[in-house]
Amino acid sequence: MLPIRLGTVNADGPQDMIVLMLTEKGRVETTNYRTGRIPSNLDIPIFTKVEFGDFYRAMFDTQVKKDDMRMVYLEYAWDMGWCDPCAADPVPSDKLVALGAIWLSPAGATQPPGSPTVRRPPIGGSNVFITRLHVRYDAAHFPEDLMFQETADRASFQGRYILRHPYTGKASCAAAEDYRHSLGPRFEREAATLAGLTGWDMASIRAKMQASGQGAK
Repeated sequence: MLPIRLGTVNADGPQDMIVLMLTEKGRVETTNYRTGRIPSNLDIPIFTKVEFGDFYRAMFDTQVKKDDMRMVYLEYAWDMGWCDPCAADPVPSDKLVALGAIWLSPAGATQPPGSPTVRRPPIGGSNVFITRLHVRYDAAHFPEDLMFQETADRASFQGRYILRHPYTGKASCAAAEDYRHSLGPRFEREAATLAGLTGWDMASIRAKMQASGQGAK
């Protein structure tokens, strides 16, 4: 249990909180509120790469509004026992023990800071599953403290946004001509997806796409 109600007593508006949990069996979810995944695996315009921070904040704001601020969001779930593909270098076992994964240490005991002795992890990494949850809450929409449970789900998940750069080289075959004709509708779908995720104005999105080489064909 995490006592978020204490933080709403003198809060001036909604608060954001990120929860990182290390477990031995699998992913963590909330039991008294819905746990859902953030939007993922979507094609968006390539200019979003240089505005990713603004994009993600706007996307999260929009999703919270759609769900009436009554959802806890899964942003990341990963098995440290393997890495394919890797979002980043796996966390070393001694760091995981220091963060609380005491089952990696001999007899499950916490080791002295600075010199933890850990047993060998399984091939490919450590027997640790990391869950990252993100919640925006206030007293009206989250009347109870957060309650969690560990599941046996070890499936990996991370927010993934796909940037498809159009081919700009020379080609004269029929397939190349069909490809060029397909770009306009594809760009428009990407613009609509971005607008739906963020609430951004379509005219502004199209102008930025034009400037980055994704103009109408």
